[in-house]
Amino acid sequence: MAIKNKEEALDHVVIRFVGDSGDGMQLTGMQFTDTSAMFGNDVATFPNYPAEIRAPQGSLYGVSGFQVHIGSVEICTPGEDLDLLVCMNPAALKTNIEALKPGHTIIVDTDSFTKKNLEKALYASNPLEDGSLNNYRVIEVAMTSLTKEALSGMGLDNKSITRSKNMFALGMVYWMYHRDMEHTLDFFKKKFAKKPIIAEANSKVLKTGFYFAETLELIPNSYVIAPSKMPKGQYRIINGNTATAWGFLAAAEKSGLELFLGSYPITPASDILHELVKHKHFGVKAFQAEDEIAGVTSAIGASFAGDLAITTTSGPGLALKGEAVGLAMILELPLVIVDVQRGGPSTGLPTKTEQSDLLQAMYGRNGESPLIVIAASTPANCFDWAYEAAKLTLEHMTPVLLLTDGYIANGSEPWKIKSINDMPSISNKKIAAGSNSEAWNVYDRDTETLARAWAIPGTEGFEHRVGGLEKDKTTGNVSYVPKNHEYMTKIRAEKVQRVQNSIPDLKADFNEEGDLLVVGWGGTFGSLHSATKKLAEDEGLKIGHAHFNYINPMPKNTAAVFAKFKKIIVCELNNGQLVMLLRSNFPEFIFSQYNKIQGLPFGANELTQKFKTLL
Repeated sequence: MAIKNKEEALDHVVIRFVGDSGDGMQLTGMQFTDTSAMFGNDVATFPNYPAEIRAPQGSLYGVSGFQVHIGSVEICTPGEDLDLLVCMNPAALKTNIEALKPGHTIIVDTDSFTKKNLEKALYASNPLEDGSLNNYRVIEVAMTSLTKEALSGMGLDNKSITRSKNMFALGMVYWMYHRDMEHTLDFFKKKFAKKPIIAEANSKVLKTGFYFAETLELIPNSYVIAPSKMPKGQYRIINGNTATAWGFLAAAEKSGLELFLGSYPITPASDILHELVKHKHFGVKAFQAEDEIAGVTSAIGASFAGDLAITTTSGPGLALKGEAVGLAMILELPLVIVDVQRGGPSTGLPTKTEQSDLLQAMYGRNGESPLIVIAASTPANCFDWAYEAAKLTLEHMTPVLLLTDGYIANGSEPWKIKSINDMPSISNKKIAAGSNSEAWNVYDRDTETLARAWAIPGTEGFEHRVGGLEKDKTTGNVSYVPKNHEYMTKIRAEKVQRVQNSIPDLKADFNEEGDLLVVGWGGTFGSLHSATKKLAEDEGLKIGHAHFNYINPMPKNTAAVFAKFKKIIVCELNNGQLVMLLRSNFPEFIFSQYNKIQGLPFGANELTQKFKTLL
């Protein structure tokens, strides 16, 4: 008779599923995430993909992982030290064991710990037998064999059977954390509606893993994580790339314009293209170009013709787009460039995160070519910053560069669904047909924003010239007059600077003055927020956190915020790019810096240790 398992209440837990890229770890992790969100937990995820498209099976560099942090408390990061590690092969164990807390649980598929797989993972001996895992609670399960046994007689081929073993692992984890299987069972019915035998097989294996865990005496505890207290509303789990795409859809709807995306697929930005191509019914025109230059120039053409135009890329693609982005800037046309940053330089670490494109965003074009530069900071608020990028470009008639990164683009969290009626209004400078054109000139400017009017080709009476050659400051005719070029260069820069008049002030969270101000930008928000919160609220230290979303221009009160703290530390996933801008713009302050360039996000624990040394 099985021993009755004890239940233990937890306020949060961090779980990582790891295996070969073909083991379905991303699907497994997302199903656990979605189920936990349906239960009411706050969640944050961190998918970690191999860069190789077809890495050798069982190899160390072919390991694919999915980490999820769920809780009844506020969850801002996917967590650090693991409570549970689910390993489908030796390579997964080898590359992830250091992240597991001592004394905590590993679930392994013992069928994969063959001599050949151990050699591929560079193990001299079997870690399940040599005592190297004595500091952990190891649950050994012959998942592959049990999956085959569960599906015997169904008529499936061996490959289809073994591919279902991830659902055995998921079933065990569902039991351990009191998760309901219904959401995943419904998912199978919908996903495999045309292949009901596959839906049946996955459902059967999921249930088998669940009931196996229920009767397994090696699992002494199951865990309860209560729902979190979140503001009332309708939520869904969303990743950063999807949120970015939806933000542009909302902006197009609000502005009354059709949305055009000209893009070339590149990791980790491609999913924005994949998402937008689904929404032709909203008037989206998605063009997959033959290269990066064609992607951005097609978007410029669409903008010239009156669309809300965007182009998406990552660091290497942004370099290729540089000349054309400068063209959009001198044309003074609305255009949003999305850069989902990844590890560089060159091909670098295409599936890993980094913040190393900031200086390229600021200065990576020939000549004096300033852009509005903004950055999203969480998966969910990619929606808001995509919307804001569209609003800024349309209202100021100059390109906007929106920075996200691989961490928030692929990571997921709950997003409170918004009504288009509640979104800020978006105006544009488009000239209506039938307007009086007698006194009109191409470069007549709005006195407040310096934005020029947007005359669409074919609008009677508003025929005009634009192009890459410098134009006369009034008529738009080509001009080589030295003082005219200087005037146009300065007014294009001033136009970007005047965005300061329409953006909110910088704010320091937790403490508005004190001993240490933590400064960050973009996707490091969750880690910096969590670390600062721990020191400020739990330990009572005089520490604050200021996070930049508006980078060019910066908020007007930036210096005033800095002046209220004795020390300032700037934390970035690069070698010190924002801190370089801050030292240039605010030489009266002393900035220390903390940098990480490992293709991984900051951990809250490493940050708190660093901050304490300064305090």
